Amino acid sequence: MLKHLFVAVLLTLVTACGSTPDWDYDTSVEFANYKTFAWSEHADIKNHGSDYQINDLMEKRIRKAIVDNLAAQGIKFVEAKNADVLVNYHASVDQKLESDTMQTTYSARWNYWGWGYQTQTTTREYDVGTLVVDIVDAKSNQLVWRGAKEGRLRKKQTPEQRTEAINKTIAEILKNFPPKPQY
Repeated sequence: MLKHLFVAVLLTLVTACGSTPDWDYDTSVEFANYKTFAWSEHADIKNHGSDYQINDLMEKRIRKAIVDNLAAQGIKFVEAKNADVLVNYHASVDQKLESDTMQTTYSARWNYWGWGYQTQTTTREYDVGTLVVDIVDAKSNQLVWRGAKEGRLRKKQTPEQRTEAINKTIAEILKNFPPKPQY
């Protein structure tokens, strides 16, 4: 029982660590100058993946979440010709394997008495999605900020659950845009 609890806690910690967003940005850029954005001509998740969950419905959810998050920071959506930055995003889905090994002890067997160990390993295949959001300076056409988040994909979700998951993911990715000054 204690081993099962330990494995469950360990899996929870590993999952929590794997879901932290990753950011990178150009430290020489003055992000406070960015007040408007538009979509990059390459902003389309369907061009970068072919998984079941990459579709027009997910595309709409991602765009709405990005618009809402940037608007909350005072960055307005405008036509591309008037934008300070262009937003691009892409997604990928990879399959990963997870394995668990458990050791158990036994004390009695048919016509045999003794102590021993038995090892049992189980493996599961699962999908991991990565969503990347890029911010490109519209004048220089240079990437100035990138945020990404990886997470285990859940199937059989309602549309509301999928929307909530995308809203949360985008909020976590854009949490550090514009980057906070380091003191």
